[in-house]
Formats: sequence, structure tokens, C-alpha cells
Amino acid sequence: MIDLESLGDECPGTLAVSVPGLLALNEDVELPLASAGKLLLLAEVARGVASGSLDPAERVTLLDDDYRGGSGLLRGLTARQWTVGDLALLTAAVSDNTATNALLRRLGLDRVNERAGDLGFARTRVLDLIREPRLPEHPPTFAVGTAAELARFATLLITYGPDEDAPWKAMLLGWMAHNTDRSLVPALLPHEPEDRDVPSVVPPGTVWAANKTGTDTGVRTDVGVLAGARRIGYAVLASGPAGREHDLVKAVRQAGLRIGALALRRD
Repeated sequence: MIDLESLGDECPGTLAVSVPGLLALNEDVELPLASAGKLLLLAEVARGVASGSLDPAERVTLLDDDYRGGSGLLRGLTARQWTVGDLALLTAAVSDNTATNALLRRLGLDRVNERAGDLGFARTRVLDLIREPRLPEHPPTFAVGTAAELARFATLLITYGPDEDAPWKAMLLGWMAHNTDRSLVPALLPHEPEDRDVPSVVPPGTVWAANKTGTDTGVRTDVGVLAGARRIGYAVLASGPAGREHDLVKAVRQAGLRIGALALRRD
């Protein structure tokens, strides 16, 4: 298995990898996140629902300005009203850009970033709505952040106990388990992509995955958790020149093998 430093050297652009206390490569470099940045929004939705300040059954009417191309299903569906819970699941499962914009409009960008600070995010933040296309007068990207902050956050999701934080963490982890994109970190790992519930026991030699990915020109990102012999949180961010996205995918998948080996290891 190629070592992490060599993998970083071979990657076009920058490869950042973090598993707190176990793996680190460029983990404090600030990089574009693409849709992995939606985790900050989903965290605030989950915290609002768990605290009772946000009703998951509240209906949100989609506005024309919410609709965006790219990932998602809502542009192909006819309904114009969806619940907050529906929009969160669509954002997590298919990275729906329209659902993301509707939730950002409902909560407010400032609230999402301010509350993200409570979770330890200092350099990881959402800069703007999802835009297709992104013009010169707009912020240069949807979200930016570091692998270290995102991996610590992912680890936080799998270390909850019977405390007041447990409900929102379990809720967010459940949404992430519905992610249909397992093409990056989990791609080469033995896992069942349709397992939605956090298992008490994982079959030997396999992992359970819940993650959020991001895809943009020159960007491939993956943040999530793997549960095997042990549970770990991870973040892998890859950013490079346009046209080299396939090489970024290969680098992220190879990093995924290193991360998976840690989750499978019994010690």
C-alpha cells in the first residue's frame, strides 16, 4: 500500500487527509469543500430539530431562486413544498442543491456559520448559496475548510453517549448513512452501501460507512465515519487543476484504503 506522503506527492494539486491522532497529511491546509461543506448546514438543522427550535415537519415552499442544476432530484420533481426533514434528507442523500439553498434560506447563512463555531469550526465555513454558474461577483466557492476540523467533527458524531448532544448527532449520522455516493473513500472498502442504521456489531473484515461527499471542477472531497473493528472519523480533501479530476478520485480512494485499514485493525 502506497504511503500517505508518496500519495500526496503523486496527487495533482493538494491532497489533505485527517484521522485524528492516526493519520495526517496537509490537514491544516484550507481547501475548497464543494458539497462536503453542506455538513455545517445539516448539523445546524439536526441541532435545531433536536432542541425543539426547528420543526422537521415545517413545510418550506421552494422559490424559483432556490433551484439549481448539478446534483439533486428536486429540479426533476413537481412538488413545490417539502418539509424541513425532507430537505435535510435530500441534501444528505443526493446532495440536492435546490434543497440546500432552501434550507440555507430558511436558517440563514450567518446562523449556520455562527453555530458551526460552537462545534469547533474556525476555518471551515459556508461562503455562499449554491450557484450554477458562479460568476465573478460571487464568492469564489460554496465552502472552504480544513481536513483536521472536519475529521474532528466526524469523530464527534461517533463518540456521543447518553447526553444532551446524542439526539442531534444520531440524527445527522443517520442522514449521512443515506448518502448514495460511495465513490470516494469507501469505494474500495468492503461495505454494504444500503446499510442505513449504525450497527452494534459489524461483520469481521467489513466496515459500515456514513459520509458526505463533494464534487466540483478540480475538487473531490469526502468526510465521514467508518465503523469496523473500531469507529473512526475521517476527512479527505483533494483539490487540483481542472481536467485532472479522475486522478483526484484515485488519490482519494487510495487514501480511503489507508483509512479503512485503521477501521479494520483490532488493537
